[in-house]
Amino acid sequence: MLRPDPAILDALLNTYSTLRAQQVAEDSPEIRRRLDDVSYTLCVSTGTRTVEAAVAAATAQLSAPALDDMPDLAA
Repeated sequence: MLRPDPAILDALLNTYSTLRAQQVAEDSPEIRRRLDDVSYTLCVSTGTRTVEAAVAAATAQLSAPALDDMPDLAA
């Protein structure tokens, strides 16, 4: 499975979090639309079907060691 760039995942999670906070403070059609868009993008980026699963997957991917930092097992 392809892994999205960590910087993109981080930006998506930050945008999602910000929009959720904005929605609590002031729910509007614009905020709902933007939240739907970022939720969809998170799901596609993580290969999940729900935003809850996408947030969990993105968080796990960001906390996992990068493949470049892993020892070479083929040597």
